[in-house]
Amino acid sequence: MHPISIPSLLKAPDQTEHIDFKERLPNLETLTPVQGAISITHGGNFLQVAGSAEAIVTLTCDRCLKQYNHRITSQTSEIIWLEHADPQLEPEPERELSVDDLVETLSPMGHFHPSEWIYEQMCLSIPQRKLCDADCPGIDWDTAASNPADSRWASLNQLRENLLN
Repeated sequence: MHPISIPSLLKAPDQTEHIDFKERLPNLETLTPVQGAISITHGGNFLQVAGSAEAIVTLTCDRCLKQYNHRITSQTSEIIWLEHADPQLEPEPERELSVDDLVETLSPMGHFHPSEWIYEQMCLSIPQRKLCDADCPGIDWDTAASNPADSRWASLNQLRENLLN
């Protein structure tokens, strides 16, 4: 997806651009291309961005460490304020943040990058707690210790036997 010039949105029909996409995002490893649609509307001093996307990713279960496929979906809308950066404000190493500092802003003469926005939304859709199944029992320690597929299990098994004796 190409960057969209924010001033050019003012000349678009209804000051809106719609994009349907099906592509791979460079920094997001997915089994399927990310596909969906995004709509960017210029509202004078803000952009109204709404979109939906989906893809399938391979995750590793936090309990049993098995890999499994998971469909991630995102249906999001966001307002991005358009304002010029104040050149007299220099970043301070430490300062208190106000609620206004937590708002996304872009230059009204700049560009909006739809692929970056979709990437951020998809990353937010990846579950924090990754479980292959709600009833996942976790690692079967007896099987893992008696049949080590990795030499590190042998050392752990020996330590476990020493602790039990």
